[in-house]
Amino acid sequence: MEPNQLLYLSQKDVIVVGLTMAEIIDALEIAFLEKGKGLTEIPPKPGIHPGNGDNFIHAMPAYIPALKAAGVKWVSGFPENYQRGLPYITGLLILNDHETGLPISVMDCVWITAMRTGAASALSARYLARPESAVVGVLGCGVQGRTNVEALNVLFPLSKVMAYDVNSEATDRYVEEISTRFNLEVVAVYNPRDAVTGCDIVVTSGPILKEPHATIQAGWLDSGAFASLVDFDSYWHADAMRETTKFCTDDTAQLLHYKDVGYFKQIPPLHADLGELVTGQKPGRESSDERTMTANLGLALDDMAVAPLIFRKAIEKGLGTWLPL
Repeated sequence: MEPNQLLYLSQKDVIVVGLTMAEIIDALEIAFLEKGKGLTEIPPKPGIHPGNGDNFIHAMPAYIPALKAAGVKWVSGFPENYQRGLPYITGLLILNDHETGLPISVMDCVWITAMRTGAASALSARYLARPESAVVGVLGCGVQGRTNVEALNVLFPLSKVMAYDVNSEATDRYVEEISTRFNLEVVAVYNPRDAVTGCDIVVTSGPILKEPHATIQAGWLDSGAFASLVDFDSYWHADAMRETTKFCTDDTAQLLHYKDVGYFKQIPPLHADLGELVTGQKPGRESSDERTMTANLGLALDDMAVAPLIFRKAIEKGLGTWLPL
């Protein structure tokens, strides 16, 4: 690496690096341990909302001293992009040298966002789900429906996935792919309750909406189940969320920020954030019959835990394009 150069990594480069989900989960655990100790910087992400209130473009900076990771992600989410044949999530990540501040890499963030979000769900589940959890319900058979199952499959003895999507063709594609990739029984269901009731873990992974459609009703989530709300509270009726014993998030300050701008209008009282769970400052699951839930917001901390690993492996493998500053 020459001075005053940065390494550009395309989405293909980022994928070819070959970072595993297990490595990502391990990196996130270190990051949240540091966060719980108060040793990280992750200011609430500022954003703009071109077009309408459900579109967003966010700036997400973070610094993790223990991982020598500093940088920012500039990421967008446009729910109607599928009508144009475009992905919902797009963006770039800038990784800086933690000693000089110089940018050392610019990389596509789509794969990183997908994988680290699934990893955060699995890490939360490590503290909030029953260890023997085997049946996962997925509502939203897109990117996050895939990576959340991939991550949960690393930490739990999964055997079955109940898959629901408002688009039945998306459900059918999901069933074929996930059953083949992970050797799991994947069942397409066409009533959303069938992807909630009877499941040990429930993942809702549709678009993030300021006004929830509140499909999941009280009485659907079983006693002892854990739910990961990847799409904020978009899928959940307030009465269903109130049935939970412990409602958690990945960052309290950012959850309160989102409440201030109109999201999470009717959520239960907050029990803990993920840093508090990882450090043991707050208890996770304490009995087999607790209903537990996390609404992870997606933190720059997650991205900055992963980016240095990709950068180092890309250099080792000779991937990417060096550009002058």
